[in-house]
Amino acid sequence: MAEGIRKRHSKGCSAREGGRCNCKAGWEASVYLAREGRRVTRSFPREAEAKSWRAEAKRAAENGGVGLGSGARDSRTLAEGLRWFVAGMEAGRIRPKGRKHYKPNTIRSYERAVRVHIGPSRLAGVGVGELRRRDLQDFADELLASGLSVNTVSNVLNPIQTFYRWKIDRDELTYNPSARIDLPNDGSARPTRIATPAEAAALLAALPTEDRAVWATAFYAGLRRGELQALRVCDIDLDTDRVAVERGWDQVEGVIEPKSRAGWRCVPMLAILRDYLEAHLGRVRRSGEDLVFGRTAEQAFYASTVDGRAKRAWKAANERERELAAREEREPDLLRPIGLHMCRHTFASLLIDSGANPKAIQEFMGHAKIHTTFDVYGHLLPGSHDEVRLRMDAYLADGER
Repeated sequence: MAEGIRKRHSKGCSAREGGRCNCKAGWEASVYLAREGRRVTRSFPREAEAKSWRAEAKRAAENGGVGLGSGARDSRTLAEGLRWFVAGMEAGRIRPKGRKHYKPNTIRSYERAVRVHIGPSRLAGVGVGELRRRDLQDFADELLASGLSVNTVSNVLNPIQTFYRWKIDRDELTYNPSARIDLPNDGSARPTRIATPAEAAALLAALPTEDRAVWATAFYAGLRRGELQALRVCDIDLDTDRVAVERGWDQVEGVIEPKSRAGWRCVPMLAILRDYLEAHLGRVRRSGEDLVFGRTAEQAFYASTVDGRAKRAWKAANERERELAAREEREPDLLRPIGLHMCRHTFASLLIDSGANPKAIQEFMGHAKIHTTFDVYGHLLPGSHDEVRLRMDAYLADGER
């Protein structure tokens, strides 16, 4: 049998006991990539296909580490490949794992990165299979040196990384030049802002009456900004005290699917939120498919407008508080402004404080993966350093008695 080619056998095959093969498990081919220091293995139904792939993969590895499963080498430049990829995303031919299509905002972000940064760069003319990690690392370092933020550089690299992962998932490449690109941690990520229940109530009380319900839904149901924009009256069930999240909103495309499969969810309607929603629905007199918080029944609110009104209301409330505190000769109790999207973290903290388990928190927050819940809210969950220390001290003290 040829080197790097072996016959596969199923668990019940007689060949495993020294007999004649009676299964159709196929063939396995492997090739060692010296540049990557790893062996790549593929399975095929027929021996001839396994031999053909291995021969091609060996040639490609010797010429740069590319192994194509389709039998045809990708002759496009990086810029050409990325433009084709973005066009496929727009047409729906290329989709993310587990979803029907990419979000419009993601497609626009990728298109801009290719047009503004990657297309004019020296990488644009490099072949898809010839790009090396050092080339991409140098490109990232040059962008950083030009004054771009770490976050912007990361966004520029996103379409390249997604493109190569997609190619590898389809056995069209074995070498990923976009993996393990080093970017500095500049600490620019915004910290999670969580309002206490008393603070949330005070922030809501200072808002114009017509804006309180949308902010309350962010505080007490944890909906994202786009989910608030797309929320319909029919999504609010006052009989079962639930809010159904079935849609999102894109500033250009309008109604879109939720952020992920986990985005489709039902959130329990707290009694405090019910009061706000009932008052709001009674005031706007909308029904069915009408938008709950829209400028009209069909047009979503502008996030910047809602944020702007809130900031002005909180600023005015703080000015009144300063004047009152000055007359009473005390320190003013000022409101801390908060963003509409950031309000959802308050809902997560309420879930944690009420004893909800992490899986329930993941479900209600619409996180696709539990590690996202732990990464964002792990410091709030029971079992903090101090709590663990106190419990351990108490346990050891009991054991000494």
